[in-house]
Amino acid sequence: MVTALYFFNTPTRSLPFAIWAMAIDRGRLRRFKGVSFAKLLGAGKGETFTPRDADIHRWGFLVVIDENQLSALDQSSMVKQWRKISTNEYRILLDPISSHGKWSRQEPFKVKENVSSDGKIAAITRARIKATHTSNFFSSVPPVTASLHGSAGLLTAIGIGEAPIGLQGTFSLWQSASDLRNFAYKGEAHIKAIADTEKFQWYAEELFARFNVREERGSMVAKQAN
Repeated sequence: MVTALYFFNTPTRSLPFAIWAMAIDRGRLRRFKGVSFAKLLGAGKGETFTPRDADIHRWGFLVVIDENQLSALDQSSMVKQWRKISTNEYRILLDPISSHGKWSRQEPFKVKENVSSDGKIAAITRARIKATHTSNFFSSVPPVTASLHGSAGLLTAIGIGEAPIGLQGTFSLWQSASDLRNFAYKGEAHIKAIADTEKFQWYAEELFARFNVREERGSMVAKQAN
């Protein structure tokens, strides 16, 4: 199995299709041969995790799929439709190094033996926030995101989510495993956030996973779609 993450940048005129596809493709992706886990994702700046972060020009999906079916997915009518209406496509293939927690009551990323942690490292966080703790969570976010975006070794970071509020996460790409560890365990803002999470129990469900980057295609940096 391999974890594939796709992002598409779309112009404003394609927004109706993007919204329609986010509803229709959910079932199509889950039913695709070889898929064990799939999520359609909106994207954002990842600064406040509120609706004002949302980027209506970037959409994506994550899928854990049998490697033998990856080519079929990549050439499927579903992906081709996204490709047709997009101005930029980025795909990254990932192998799990570690994964803790659950996503929609599942443990989607099965850690393989002997996966290298050399080279670029990707991280995915995802949380389902308890409704009673939403405002407190939002107030804690800015210092952490400011620290994240200023971290040494960070190549890119965006917010990802299944819904505008309550189901939030991040995708980040790092130059090395040590750069990610320095942010996670030495950054003052992130250390405080970890302590507050334990103290206030903000999340009904949470997941943190690290991945070796097997392959990248395209670029996360794209011209602004119109």
